[in-house]
Amino acid sequence: MNNMMDYDLFMQEIITTARAEMEAAGYEQLRTPEEVEKAFARPGTTLVMINSVCGCAGGIARPAAANAIHYDKRPDHLVTVFAGQDKEATAAARAHFGDEHIPSSPAFVLLKDGKVVADIPRHEIEGHDVMSVITNLQAYFEEYCDEV
Repeated sequence: MNNMMDYDLFMQEIITTARAEMEAAGYEQLRTPEEVEKAFARPGTTLVMINSVCGCAGGIARPAAANAIHYDKRPDHLVTVFAGQDKEATAAARAHFGDEHIPSSPAFVLLKDGKVVADIPRHEIEGHDVMSVITNLQAYFEEYCDEV
């Protein structure tokens, strides 16, 4: 029983840290389907980061999310849903992404006026370095976002 309690505490610490990293980078946490609907209805561009507790989220995706936004063009809105934690919010977000989007985490989806214009699924994050993910994100920012 004690080992299970230690594991639960350990996982809660990881989750808390992962959420804090995204908030510190300026991303709005979407924890309910209602928050997802409201955020996705906003005009302009919205970068959605699908967060997770996996190693590639912590080692690659969250650092890429935090650093890619330091660019001449960037999304109007930065939001995140946490796969495996805020399950209903994540499902609501994925319902907007369409059938061609493979549900994966971590991942990035760029919306323009609520419509998917680009995505970076897990297989383009895991096994890649942070700079290559940043480069991919910024290429989408260049194409779809306005200067700040």
